[in-house]
Amino acid sequence: MNLIVDRLAAAGVALVLLAAPVAAQEGAEFFDGKTVNYIVTIGPGGGFDTYGRLVAQYMQKYLPGSTFVVRNMPGAGHVLGTNFIAASEPNGLTFGTFNTGLIYSQLAGVSGVRFDLGNMSWIGKAASDPRVVVVSTKSGIDSIEELMAGKGEIKFAADGVGSGSYVETIMLQQAVGLPVKIISGYNGNEAQLGMIRGEIQGVVAFRSSYEQFVSEGNGKFLAQIGGNDTTLPQMADFASTDEAKQVIALIASQGTIARLTAGPAGMPDERLATLREAYRRAITDPELIAKADGLGLPVDAMIGEDVATAIKSALTQSPETVALIKQSLSSGQ
Repeated sequence: MNLIVDRLAAAGVALVLLAAPVAAQEGAEFFDGKTVNYIVTIGPGGGFDTYGRLVAQYMQKYLPGSTFVVRNMPGAGHVLGTNFIAASEPNGLTFGTFNTGLIYSQLAGVSGVRFDLGNMSWIGKAASDPRVVVVSTKSGIDSIEELMAGKGEIKFAADGVGSGSYVETIMLQQAVGLPVKIISGYNGNEAQLGMIRGEIQGVVAFRSSYEQFVSEGNGKFLAQIGGNDTTLPQMADFASTDEAKQVIALIASQGTIARLTAGPAGMPDERLATLREAYRRAITDPELIAKADGLGLPVDAMIGEDVATAIKSALTQSPETVALIKQSLSSGQ
């Protein structure tokens, strides 16, 4: 009797071991001959668009027979495109990238948000990318101390209301008294063009998006929020209260989960596993890494459930922190 049980148990283990590659194969076969829509929730140009197109190009490479189409869908500070992703059929053929600033919007219960980041099908994240305060060369501002001593006449660009750049600039106004006037509606690389034209003087943004802008002499990094660069002042140095320090820490945490890729909730397990594997192979492809390096784009990948865990952690904030976010958003209305 024990011999029969042992043989059945062994057979069961063998079936489990065989099932995983079979499921993966079935997932990969699904994408053969299919068109995949990769949504970028901001206009063409800039860091989000560049990362998105690199990810789409190399995921297609590792899903033989598939055709990836990148669709820019800007609007409402990344909310429009993210709503579209979340409402799409969870068949693995529609997913994309959006701003981590939507964590703030969800926490604050912003009107128009029709997604739950905690339930989305997380595929991966491409980078750790700290926020920086950057100004144009034309602004004439040489240091963060000089900016902080201003009277609020300096114009800072932001995406739409609710975007990361919008919310975080207001949070810096609230927390450390950043004396700037926010001009919203600058999507993609429009903020850089606006600074070159002299329409605006600065922005709070992902560092990688402005490395080339600064290296070409168009701007200057004044300070950083989080990250490991010791050559720049940290905005945390201007936080004099516990509330202000809490705000700076929250903004800094967003830089560790940058350049996300996710799809709607409810994707079939085998298709999601296939997409995660394609993403893993894409983001570690030497050609992608070389291209990203040439563009000054950092790559610090995280895959699947690790991203989901990080997002859920970011969504778990104290009532006091949520109140600060709501206050920051309402002050910008």
